[in-house]
Amino acid sequence: MRLFGYARVSTSQQSLNVQVKALKAKGVRPNRIFTDKVSGSHVNREGLQMLRFKVEEGDVILVKKLDRLGRDTADMIQLIKEFDDMGVAIRFLDDGISTEGTMGKMVVTILSAVAQAERQRILERTNEGRLEAKAKGIKFGRKSTVDKAKVRALHSQGVGATEIAKQLKIGRSTVYKALEDKQM
Repeated sequence: MRLFGYARVSTSQQSLNVQVKALKAKGVRPNRIFTDKVSGSHVNREGLQMLRFKVEEGDVILVKKLDRLGRDTADMIQLIKEFDDMGVAIRFLDDGISTEGTMGKMVVTILSAVAQAERQRILERTNEGRLEAKAKGIKFGRKSTVDKAKVRALHSQGVGATEIAKQLKIGRSTVYKALEDKQM
């Protein structure tokens, strides 16, 4: 039996250190730890793909938490089935569950559904908050660095978009967008 580890965070700004440290503490060799810094809402992840390629019958995959392997219930069931068919077990350290045995598979499946539902609730709350903020006049995105008044002034003097773009060191499309904003 060889131990493998899998760790995932949702964004490149997040750290894998806590998960990797926990996997090493359980005896997983560093060269057998596979990681991803992407959303768990799909299974097309480089680290996960490499892990799928490396494991063999009798191996055990350790994952710190259930939601680190994935967030989509159908994907999780498919992954668990795929590993089970290969004779590979998955153990979730913090959750204290494993795919070893029928009850373990059932519990993992139920918890996968809960993880997906939680992800949906997070998205709903985020969208509600964004809509509420927009209704209050809060703007999202970068602040404009283009002096739209200057673009309009040059245009009203008969200067063409290409020349305005050169003078202000911006793209022509930016000039057109600034001119369109005036009409709104």
